[in-house]
Amino acid sequence: MNRALLAALLTAALLRSAPGPATRLKELATLEGVRENQLIGYGVVVGLAGTGDKRQTVFSAQSLTNMLERMGVSVTPSAILIRNMAAVMVTANLPAFAQPGSRIDIAASAIGDAANLQGGMLLLTPLRGADGQVYVVAQGSVVTGGFAAGRGAGNGTIVNHPTVGRVPGGGIVERAAPTVAPSKQVRLQLKHSDFTTAVRIAKAVNSRFASSPARAEHGGLVVVETPPEFTGKTAEFVAELESLGIESDFVPRVLVNERTGTITMGKDIRIKPVAILHGNLAVEIQTTYGVSQPAPLGQGETAVIPKVDVNVKEDKAHSVILKEGSTVEELVRALTLVGSTPRDVVAILQSLRASGALEAELEVM
Repeated sequence: MNRALLAALLTAALLRSAPGPATRLKELATLEGVRENQLIGYGVVVGLAGTGDKRQTVFSAQSLTNMLERMGVSVTPSAILIRNMAAVMVTANLPAFAQPGSRIDIAASAIGDAANLQGGMLLLTPLRGADGQVYVVAQGSVVTGGFAAGRGAGNGTIVNHPTVGRVPGGGIVERAAPTVAPSKQVRLQLKHSDFTTAVRIAKAVNSRFASSPARAEHGGLVVVETPPEFTGKTAEFVAELESLGIESDFVPRVLVNERTGTITMGKDIRIKPVAILHGNLAVEIQTTYGVSQPAPLGQGETAVIPKVDVNVKEDKAHSVILKEGSTVEELVRALTLVGSTPRDVVAILQSLRASGALEAELEVM
């Protein structure tokens, strides 16, 4: 064996044994108290070309009447037509640390019988949080991802969903987001609870910051003390934490959707040595009816006689043998080659999990 070939084999062996790339801490965990807050409000969209609410939606007329009264115009709800306006529920997500004056996107969804919000204008709408406080006011042109054309139930075309639209940058933050900023302690919440990953995070932090004791409270929380050198500089400390590389560890999982026959899995999920014998047995029962006719001038009566035929068909069983180190990907490929349907694959995976041959969690959706 020459030196070039030996070097190539050693390089390939090192690449196979090298660990996978580390994941940044910011992709594995979030800061406790630093999150988005959901907002909701009730508003009206005006300027619609006859595609707004009908008279069956009573609260739309009442909303327009109340708005006009605040502007000094008195009118009764029964004296107005509301075909060019629609009542909507306005929703938005308030980002963490959002400051007054910043803008966010909002969504408007029709709650009456409006057919289309295309081209409408959302009027000034306050958005409240779970505590009842107003955090954002929204107003602007509604942009829909679809449209409706034509009139009448049998003479029209609808593309996508025209009764839900967005107002890009239409919300102005009026009150700072209720966010809890870290100070003496930084509490890291894992996005996927795992004890191994939590311990690895604590070890990586202690290795990087000697004066910052970190401990894993449980599989979903790691508590980090702010080092003395970062006193008053919590943002810089959090930035240093987020850039740490962590070798994450997650339980392999196979997701199965029985309704659609969809199977989602990792590539390196292993299966223990196993032999699979799978076949189908079909039993078909058919009933046909015949007529019994008596002979001419006979004394009998015409009668209907059922005739039952039973056919049993059993397909040949297909055998699949997997060796040591086989993966789920190889199993699915082999089952597909022998003509197995997605439902057959789902049943086989469930049997493998029950027998202990599948080294992963099987989750049926």
